[in-house]
Amino acid sequence: MNRLFGSSKPKQQSNLTDVTVSIDERNESVEKKIAKLDAEIQTVSKQLRSMRDGPAKNALKQKALRLLKQKKVYEHQSEQLMNQSFNVSQTDFAIKSLQDTKTTVEAMKVGSKQLKREMKKMNIDEIFVSGPLKWE
Repeated sequence: MNRLFGSSKPKQQSNLTDVTVSIDERNESVEKKIAKLDAEIQTVSKQLRSMRDGPAKNALKQKALRLLKQKKVYEHQSEQLMNQSFNVSQTDFAIKSLQDTKTTVEAMKVGSKQLKREMKKMNIDEIFVSGPLKWE
């Protein structure tokens, strides 16, 4: 089938830093929507204080309730995005820590090999060629 239709392009793997940035950008967008709703709620609240009871005031109350529900939904979305961002950041941190540990272990292995080579080159008898050390 691949001969007829070809194969799909290999998907580019996104790294965790890019994912975190993307989630943070989406969260900023949601936060802007929340700020916009806050401004609208303030406006409606001021209008409600200055109005007398009646159908117009009831309509404004309904609008205020709708705005508050929307704000609550956006706040929940923002909280979820912040949790996702935190989880991705923690995973990225764990991966980098493991990479650092791996690099450290490799460096220690190289250092150990070099130390063994140098120890083989050293001759204990040459150290005391000039005679035993005298402690005074």
